[in-house]
Amino acid sequence: MLSTGLPQGAVPKLERPGPLRDRVYGALLELITTRALQPGQHLVESELAGHLGVSRQPVREALQRLNTEGWVDLRPAQGAFVHEPTDEEADQLLTVRTLLEAEAARLAAANAGSAGIAVLEELCAQGESAVAADDVDAAVALNARFHATVMELAGNAVLSELAGQVDRRVRWYYTPIARQRGRQSWIEHRELIAAIADRDERRATELMREHTEHTRTSYHARRRS
Repeated sequence: MLSTGLPQGAVPKLERPGPLRDRVYGALLELITTRALQPGQHLVESELAGHLGVSRQPVREALQRLNTEGWVDLRPAQGAFVHEPTDEEADQLLTVRTLLEAEAARLAAANAGSAGIAVLEELCAQGESAVAADDVDAAVALNARFHATVMELAGNAVLSELAGQVDRRVRWYYTPIARQRGRQSWIEHRELIAAIADRDERRATELMREHTEHTRTSYHARRRS
């Protein structure tokens, strides 16, 4: 265990090329959204710089950017801390997510072809295998890919762009409940695939709305426990 509480192997390699500040920002954002850096955790510039193999300046710049975007809280005389989301923030984000994804499901049912449906089925099979193996990280990543694929099949670029703006934060909320949702989440995915394959727009919309609502209620149940 590293001094900042990062699991061994959690620190991503900085991709090249690209401005160093952007690469440090991307690395820290990945650590936050995967919860390798936990909500409320103190972020020490010198330690993060050491883990990433950079100077403190790009880390400071990245933390300022993350603060502007709501991922990090900069507290006077205390330093930087990973933001702790409130119930209201979760409700607002997950409500927007439901609106976007329910419409994406409807459009996917109207537009998806056999190739797209086959991709969803393959992702679902991989997700079920990840749950069976208790591989939470893989299950979270596959869940994100499944929903992104539904969005792609919708064929609406504006909708996809809006969904992309909330995708990372949705993953942030979903990660701690992924094991709790477990196999049931993928059962719901299977039902959604069937509705899309049947071109049943109404059913696909209802299923996606129920599916995303289950995520919201599971998140709040975890917070209260």
